[in-house]
Amino acid sequence: MQIASRSSLVIAEIGEKYKSGNVLVVSHKATIRIILCSLLGIDLGRYRDRISALAASVSIVKFDVRGPLLEVLGDRSYMDETLRNLPGT
Repeated sequence: MQIASRSSLVIAEIGEKYKSGNVLVVSHKATIRIILCSLLGIDLGRYRDRISALAASVSIVKFDVRGPLLEVLGDRSYMDETLRNLPGT
């Protein structure tokens, strides 16, 4: 809950400061999954069960008037195939 509370403040600050364009947020895997759960209305206690985002993966959330939309989850296609196929837990 503390991670969700702290990270939601940062996400809100980013939203206020950058009304348009792209913003890169880099964090630990668990924090990213908790942020995604919070944005999507998923029970925070289930972040391990509901969001699969491997280490070094890219997820994309689009924000508009209807709220956040998860467009990409856990993409590692930018990696060399050898790295991409590692477990990444």
